[in-house]
Amino acid sequence: MENEKNSGKIFGYAIFVVLAFCVGIFFGRNISEKQASSFLTLPGKTNRADLTTFWNVWDTTQRNYVDAEKLDEKKLVYGAIKGMINSMNDMGTVYLDPKETKEFDSSTQGKYFEGIGAELGYENGQVVVVAPIEGSPAKEAGLRPGDYILKVDDYTLSSSDSVFDAVAKIRGEAGTSVKLSVLHKGDRSPVDITITRREITVPSMTLEFIGEKKDIAHFKVSRFTDATLVAWQSEWDKNVREINNAKVEKVIIDLRSNPGGFFDAAVYAADDILDKGHIISQQQDAEGRILKFESKSGGSLLNKKIVILVDNGSASASEILSGAIQQAGKAKIIGTKTFGKGTAQKIFEFSDGSSLHLTTIKWLLPDGQHINKENSITPDIEVAYSNADFQKGTDPQMIKAIEEINK
Repeated sequence: MENEKNSGKIFGYAIFVVLAFCVGIFFGRNISEKQASSFLTLPGKTNRADLTTFWNVWDTTQRNYVDAEKLDEKKLVYGAIKGMINSMNDMGTVYLDPKETKEFDSSTQGKYFEGIGAELGYENGQVVVVAPIEGSPAKEAGLRPGDYILKVDDYTLSSSDSVFDAVAKIRGEAGTSVKLSVLHKGDRSPVDITITRREITVPSMTLEFIGEKKDIAHFKVSRFTDATLVAWQSEWDKNVREINNAKVEKVIIDLRSNPGGFFDAAVYAADDILDKGHIISQQQDAEGRILKFESKSGGSLLNKKIVILVDNGSASASEILSGAIQQAGKAKIIGTKTFGKGTAQKIFEFSDGSSLHLTTIKWLLPDGQHINKENSITPDIEVAYSNADFQKGTDPQMIKAIEEINK
C-alpha cells in the first residue's frame, strides 16, 4: 500500500477483518507523530481539558489500592486512553496499544490470510458481522451481515469489549476452530456455529455471465481494495473490457457484503458509469470544508443497463458508489438498506509504538447528506434475503435483479 501512503490516499472503511493476527480497518495512510501533533493543534482546537479529577483518581488509586504494588502504570495509562476514545462512540475511531498496533500492522500485509474471514463492526453496543468474505469459512458456516456475535468459545462479549477485543479472541491459525454464539438478524434465539480457520485468498472482484442467453454480466465487487489502488483499478478495467468484448449490454454490479476500501476506487468506478458533470461524492473535513468529486467524461459502462445489488453488509465505498449511481438515476438499486458507514480514518502513530485510528473525514452523498446509520442507502426495490433462503440455496435478490434488468 506504499503508493497510497505516499500520495495521501484515504481508505474508506473502518471495519475489522477477522484474520490471522487481527485486523482490518484499512483506514488510511500512516502519518508521523509530528504530523499528528500538528493536526491536533489546529487553530481553535488547542484548549486542554481540566484533568484535576483524573489525577485525583490516579493518586487515590496509587495510595489506597490494596495491591498497589501490582499496578502497571502503562496498562493504566493505555486503559485510560482507550476509555476516552471509546466514550466517543465512533465505530471507526480506535486506540491501539503498542502490541495491538504491531499485530494490526502485520495483519494488513498482502492478500492471503489465515482466519475465518469476516468483517466485524460495532452496532448498538454489540459486535456485529458487517460482511463475511466471499468464499471464506465464515460465509460457508452461515455467518451473515447483521449477525450479532454474543460469545467466542466460552467467553461472553460485553459492552466493554471493543471490536478489536473480539477480533483478538476469534483470530487463529489455519486448521484450528472457534465456536461463536451468534444471533442472526431477525431471530430471537442465538445459535452456536463452529468455524475452522483456514488460509483465505481475498479476490477484489469476479465476473460471470448468467441468464438463459448468457447475456447478463454478474460483476461481483467484493471489496474496493487490492495491493494498491492502481492494482484495483487495473482489475476493474480488465473485467470491464471482458464485459465489452462479450458485447453484453446488461450488467448486475453486486456490492453485497462489500465493506468498502479505497475511496478513490469508488470514484473511479462511478466515473466509468456516469457521464460528465455528475457529483459522485463530497468530502467534509474537521473544519467543515467540503471537497466535491465529479465525474469527468464517462467511461466504458456509460451506455450499459445496470442494476446494483446491496445489503446491510455493503459499507463505505460501496455506499458511495451505489448512492452516486442512484441519485444520478443511472441504475436501480435492489436489496436491503446498506450498513451506513460514511467516514474515513487516518492513522496517527506515536513514539511508544501505539496508534490512534481517528475519524477525520465524512463522506457525503451528491445531495449533501451524510452517509450514516440513520441515512444509509435505501434500495429502489427492497428485497429481503432471509436465513431460510440462505439455507435453501435460493437468492431472491438476484432473482429480482435478473427480472428487473430483463425488462
